[in-house]
Amino acid sequence: MSNNNLILLNSDEKTRRINKVTTEMIAAGVDMLLIADNANKFYLTGRVFAGWLTINSAGILRAFVRRPIDLEGEEVTFVRKVEDVALDGNVIGLENATLSAAEYLRISAMLNNQSAVDASNIMRKSRAVKTDCEIALISESGQKQDSVYRRIPSLYHDNMTDIDLQIAIECELRKEGCLGQFRISGNSMELFMGNILVGDNADNPTPYDFAMGGAGTNPSLPVGANGSMIRPGNSIMVDANGNFTGYMTDMTRTFALGEISEEAMRAHACSIDICNRLAQIGVPGAKASALYEEAIHMAEEAGLADFFMGHRQKAGFVGHGVGIEINEAPVIAPRSKDILCIGQVIALEPKFVIPGTGAVGIENTYVVEESGMRCLTPTPPEILPL
Repeated sequence: MSNNNLILLNSDEKTRRINKVTTEMIAAGVDMLLIADNANKFYLTGRVFAGWLTINSAGILRAFVRRPIDLEGEEVTFVRKVEDVALDGNVIGLENATLSAAEYLRISAMLNNQSAVDASNIMRKSRAVKTDCEIALISESGQKQDSVYRRIPSLYHDNMTDIDLQIAIECELRKEGCLGQFRISGNSMELFMGNILVGDNADNPTPYDFAMGGAGTNPSLPVGANGSMIRPGNSIMVDANGNFTGYMTDMTRTFALGEISEEAMRAHACSIDICNRLAQIGVPGAKASALYEEAIHMAEEAGLADFFMGHRQKAGFVGHGVGIEINEAPVIAPRSKDILCIGQVIALEPKFVIPGTGAVGIENTYVVEESGMRCLTPTPPEILPL
């Protein structure tokens, strides 16, 4: 297949994805989707381009392309602006969750006796259940991420800061083939290549809705490593980029310099137990909210609730879908309405922050199968010494 072809998916995979989207469209009464979001364009074509993609309820794709200028295919029409896009049907679905107000107003002005509805959930639901091809790509990312994580202890040297270690890890990730792109839906979360937290920096609150925080090195990106020296008794939590294929895994492992507190060791063991338990009960039909409640119960039973999912500032979830983006459906949270289905890929991250030591715990990426969740991130879960 030529790299200039708009559609880089093979025919069978293209059909599977289109069928999932059109099934959701028909159920929602939407005649045509207008897609501007890069992740959704990538899902339906296998590439990112500047412009817009339409799909109607019969499954016909059209790409209205601004750049690059060398794309080919019967689906491609080159345009200058969104007003050049042909919108057919009575009900047009828009990605209100990611469209700017300016874009929404321009598109609304194009409608001629047509109604516009928020169709963000159509693509979110379609992408939540992965095809075998997507699961294979996620698994490939998991294997490559595992290869790098196993090298981390050898990257450490005396008098190293968290920034030094992060740079060393990022170098190994890029050499392994990591794309560097940490794609996150929406504009309220930002992150560069992952989160490396040493000692009490893990207890610094961040404005972003991540499980762990960190002060960062500049107020323009207040999250993650802050220049802390790695000292004996510190935990070092590594939550680094797992995007090697356009589909990412999300994995956290904890390392230590010297001995860390008994309480931190107990909390780390509890994190492993929570992951194992949720993977066991995370069968098709399970409620995402029930998994969250089980995690909370286990942290409370262990006497660790004060440190669970943060200490000074707590996260309101213990897991989330992952794939093209790091925050896909379903979400493992107390008010989640999501129900687990075969083929969903979920990152579970039951983490703890122990003052005086730092963050401990693990994060694994799993695929939901008939008997429960299968782990796609095989790095050993125990705390490893630097």
